[in-house]
Amino acid sequence: MDRNTIIGIVLIFVLFIIWQQFFVAPEARKQAEAQKRIQDSIAMAQMFAMDTLAQETLPLADTLATANTTPALPDSAIELQRLRGFGAFAAAAQGTEELHTLENEVFKVTFSNKGGRVVEAVLKNFEKISEDERKREVASPLRLLEYEKNRFEYLLPLAGASGGSISTADLYFTATPIENGIAFRANAGNGRFFEQRYVLNAGSYRMDYTLHFEGLQEVLDKNASSVSLNWVNYLDRLEKNTQYERTYSTVYYKPMDGHYNYCSYTSDDVDDLSGRKTKWVSHSNQFFNSALIAKESFDGAVLKAEQLDVSSERLKKLSTECKVPFNHTSSETFAMDFYVGPNEFDRLRAIGYELEDVIPFGWSIFGTINRWIIRPIFNFLSTFIGSKGIVILFLTLIVKLLLYPLTYRMLYSQSKMGALKPQLEALKEKLKGDQQQQQVETMKIYRENGVNPLGGCLPMLMQMPIWFALYRFFPAAIEFRQASFLWATDLSSYDVFFRLPFEIPLGFGSHVSLFTLLWAVTTLIYTYYNTKHMDMSANPAMKYMQYIMPVMFLGFFNSFASGLTCYLLFSNILNILQTIVTKNYIIDQEKIKRELEAYRKKPKKKGGFQERLETAMKEQRRIQEQRDAEQKKKRTKK
Repeated sequence: MDRNTIIGIVLIFVLFIIWQQFFVAPEARKQAEAQKRIQDSIAMAQMFAMDTLAQETLPLADTLATANTTPALPDSAIELQRLRGFGAFAAAAQGTEELHTLENEVFKVTFSNKGGRVVEAVLKNFEKISEDERKREVASPLRLLEYEKNRFEYLLPLAGASGGSISTADLYFTATPIENGIAFRANAGNGRFFEQRYVLNAGSYRMDYTLHFEGLQEVLDKNASSVSLNWVNYLDRLEKNTQYERTYSTVYYKPMDGHYNYCSYTSDDVDDLSGRKTKWVSHSNQFFNSALIAKESFDGAVLKAEQLDVSSERLKKLSTECKVPFNHTSSETFAMDFYVGPNEFDRLRAIGYELEDVIPFGWSIFGTINRWIIRPIFNFLSTFIGSKGIVILFLTLIVKLLLYPLTYRMLYSQSKMGALKPQLEALKEKLKGDQQQQQVETMKIYRENGVNPLGGCLPMLMQMPIWFALYRFFPAAIEFRQASFLWATDLSSYDVFFRLPFEIPLGFGSHVSLFTLLWAVTTLIYTYYNTKHMDMSANPAMKYMQYIMPVMFLGFFNSFASGLTCYLLFSNILNILQTIVTKNYIIDQEKIKRELEAYRKKPKKKGGFQERLETAMKEQRRIQEQRDAEQKKKRTKK
């Protein structure tokens, strides 16, 4: 070979060495490292499988020893597991939890970037009341959605994910401040992301809450038409009267094709709205609720209320699974309102869609009376009167005035029966020992004088819808919460005049409610005055029952809302005054006697309820006499 050929071969060899070192070797090293990572992962998986098999056969002590000596996964295996578990969201599956806060005039909301969810909402204008070991009331900030076991997660149906879906609770979102709010974004690479955006409204407990799916049409499972929201909320004990709070706490919801509904208050319950468009869901305490209201609608929901043990630190466990529609477009949003605040009627009604019905005013006519009669009257009076107790007094007075025509009819009927009392007493003396004949002749006297013995009951029955409505109004209206009056510190809960060193069963508790005691005493006084001119010899058991009933109800009302027992006390006092004034100064007793005398002289029409009743009593007497005669014959034969 000549000199030029040798020099050319050497230069080619040198260039080859340089190319190997700077181009081929790095790529080969990358391939080798990748291959090594795969081998490490396979080896580690095999090792875990062998460890699992060994732990199933080894004694417990050996198993624990094996677990304690298991080597840590290499970084390559962790990355591979994360990639397999979270797919395109693998980068968002690692990070550090950070808290962010937003607040306005009425509440302060804390968010976590892990899951991009609300972890606490503090309501500035309200307090939580509890009792310490010595039964003293203790006030603390009122927090909602704050329990560590709560969950608020979206289950993204990820194509290729090992579990079929991933939970946003396991993702670390990137937080970005926006105007009056904050945006949490979980990136999926190449401009793709899942975002949750919260915007606070001034002076409101409502947040604009929007989901944004960007470029996820190829990431999420093509067969999935929705994304599941899993919301689990352990309700806190916010009121002194936990028993009542437990009763009126549950999951409310409104399907698009019907009225609002709710899970059972008093037992475990599941309502399945799968496939039914749903407008809103609400997790509600007695006076506060957290609600999601879709701008359009959810594709369905499953609602669940679970009772917790009375010794649990939490009140109830409420769960909701909502279906958020996903249409597999390149960019789509789902807008909601997120309400976290008090059950104030006007505030909830302004949001719309019957959300105000989470306030447990009652169903049917009782709820209607509370919402559109009692509540407006109470609010009107509250604009002039600062004390809620005085408002209850005026509310009672207004109700009594509205019902006075019925009360007058009842008292007038009682006065007519009182005018017949001398005749009835004479009849009782004449037919002493013959109870059935007494009843027949008593009904005859009533019919001849045109007196209906049930005339005093009918007006009372017509007032009962208002009484039942008020029974639901006082424990449901947040206006009474922590409102004090006289010795009562909270008109939405029981009043405590003094404590007992022991617990009385049947709902009485370990306290004594003075409003309840005064109600019972005034009920006995009213009963005595109202019935002392009435002849009850035909049914003496009814006479004693009227005195026993107030004592029996002591156990029920002793732990009831003091607003209601206060109303009942005022009502009894006004009843006594109405009765005294009406019977002594308004109703003319001499006129009643003249009416009875005139009616006796009038020709009587056959038929009518009283005559049929009298005939039935005569027939009953005839049958009884026949049976007595047969029994007498049998005894004679023996």
